[in-house]
Amino acid sequence: MSFLPSSVALQGLTATESEFIYIVFFAGLFVFQFAFGTRIQVYFALNDIGRGLGKLKVMKEKSRKEAIDYLVNVGKAPNDPSQRVDQFLDYVTIMPVGIDPNGLVNKIDHVVTTNNDRVRAEVTALIGQNNPVTVSISENLLEVATALNMIHKIVRHYYILGKKTNSYFTLIQLQMLMPMIIQESDALLNAVDSFKVGQPVGDGIGPVSVSRLMIGKEKRVIAKDTVMAISEYKGRKLYVVKADGPMAYVGQPGIAIRNVIEEMGVKPSAIIMIDAALKLEGEKTGEIAEGVGAAIGGIGVEKFQIEDVATKNKVPLYAILVKQSILEAITVMRKEIAEASDKVVQTLQRVIEEKTKEGDDVIVAGIGNTLGVAQ
Repeated sequence: MSFLPSSVALQGLTATESEFIYIVFFAGLFVFQFAFGTRIQVYFALNDIGRGLGKLKVMKEKSRKEAIDYLVNVGKAPNDPSQRVDQFLDYVTIMPVGIDPNGLVNKIDHVVTTNNDRVRAEVTALIGQNNPVTVSISENLLEVATALNMIHKIVRHYYILGKKTNSYFTLIQLQMLMPMIIQESDALLNAVDSFKVGQPVGDGIGPVSVSRLMIGKEKRVIAKDTVMAISEYKGRKLYVVKADGPMAYVGQPGIAIRNVIEEMGVKPSAIIMIDAALKLEGEKTGEIAEGVGAAIGGIGVEKFQIEDVATKNKVPLYAILVKQSILEAITVMRKEIAEASDKVVQTLQRVIEEKTKEGDDVIVAGIGNTLGVAQ
């Protein structure tokens, strides 16, 4: 049915009267749109955000329950951990002041290290055992639950704020971001099952690749949760670094590389880093990319430490990256990613041959969560 005045209804009217009716109709439509159009859009935005907020709440509650169940059933917590878990969900890390940037990275490193030490100590006390794998998985499950709790609280904050102030622009921006927020939250929730079974995740492709160079070699602790082994390839001595597996840690590769150079006195001709990289939509999972620079994520502390020691010693940084989505990075390692380790090793060998010569020392670092990946 048309909302415009029909030609039948306008029959018998003069041209002037017909034009007047059209003008009145469109003027009324304009006034209606001006007066109520934004309210209608706000109504639909609130409905969309409300549905998304409901999904986030379900995800938050499920991750919390999974963490508690793991602590009870696997961690054998002697007491009900529910209250302590709820306290963990609101646990915050206050970053140092950035007004004076001098020494800021060291301050951030100190705060983050203190936070990690405290969480590990409290989780160990909570489950009543000192199994390093169980402790590390418990930490990761609590980290996922904390992240989902924070996402839910932030979305709820802007939802209520936009509703209170009837702010169309606040709500429409949140509405546009909701699909991506839900996608990332769903990826975090799917990671729970991966951590519980202790299987390698996509982000562990770096440790998986370099662990092949450590087979049968003596390992030593070179930094917290980080091990090193000395290998050899075509006359080059390889100092291979990765997080200590099969625990769900990423280690301290920045400190490890610095210790190899400064404390052990190694003068490497190259530092080659292997890590997962977030792919763009349309790119194929497991594709290999090469580059230069420190291939490592996080808040930037490890990246700074590696760049700093490499710059001081004039050591070139080379990167080998395995592309994957955020969902693939934090869930059980897919076949395409696992099979990419063969290509990674081949690429690593080629880079070593092209960028170094016989007799050189080379540092090879496998970056990523080493859950389920021994050495």
